[in-house]
Amino acid sequence: MSERRPAPTVGQVVLGRRLQELREAAGLRREEAARVLRVAPATVRRMETAEVTLKIPYVQVLLTTYGVPDQEVAAFVALAEEANRPGWWQRYHDVLPDWFSMYVSLEGAARVIRCYEPHFVPGLLQTEDYARDVMRTGTIGQGPSSPAVVERHVALRMERQRLLERPDPPHLWVVMDETVLRRPVGEDGTVMRDQLDRLLEFAERDRVTLQVAEFTSGPHPGTYAPFTLFRFGEPELPDMVFTEYLTGALYLDSRTEVSAHLEVLDHMTARAASTRRTRKILREYREAC
Repeated sequence: MSERRPAPTVGQVVLGRRLQELREAAGLRREEAARVLRVAPATVRRMETAEVTLKIPYVQVLLTTYGVPDQEVAAFVALAEEANRPGWWQRYHDVLPDWFSMYVSLEGAARVIRCYEPHFVPGLLQTEDYARDVMRTGTIGQGPSSPAVVERHVALRMERQRLLERPDPPHLWVVMDETVLRRPVGEDGTVMRDQLDRLLEFAERDRVTLQVAEFTSGPHPGTYAPFTLFRFGEPELPDMVFTEYLTGALYLDSRTEVSAHLEVLDHMTARAASTRRTRKILREYREAC
């Protein structure tokens, strides 16, 4: 049996899709590929859907069967070996749910991250104190967590933010409800003041777009739940949408589902305050703290 992983890396997802494309281009069904490996067809399916680690001997046999030249086989194997290496976030396996591991992997590989947040400042933009106070209220599970667990979650969130400091960071495009700014976090105004200063700092960056959906603009089609849309540089990987609920999450990659979320995002960004107006709003709330 192939070794199962809690959540695939983006590299495994991309290579799995590529294996499927090569098999189909060779005119082979999964049952035929499975016979070559002397495994069940379900094993081939799991490799193609990134449900299991890509076993290198299996990959080499399949690529040869599909007629891939030796030079390309070697390059594919090198990519598979890299994709099989644990992501940095697996150091936080003690507090990181399996369903969120995939999110962190997608986040780190995306070229564009677009999100709608109706409740809190998005995690990538939170200050350490803001994140800590939010997590103390029990928003990382179904109730308050111990101080040690909270600190582990805060450390994970701070490490995730490093991707915005990379030489070539993803474009982060956020639409926040005005509720986010109105909801006080922390026992005094210090936490919110520092958080608003952080938002104002990021609002000036080239690769960050911040917009506030003002109360005065009325209801909009995204008022159901927070969600994030990921876009990647790899042509094999389609846009994906993540939406979270109390005890888990959904990852959507069907064209219909993604198109619906993208349409809602476009509608909301058209109605939300402009980036210039958003900076003015942030300054006004900062002065009022």
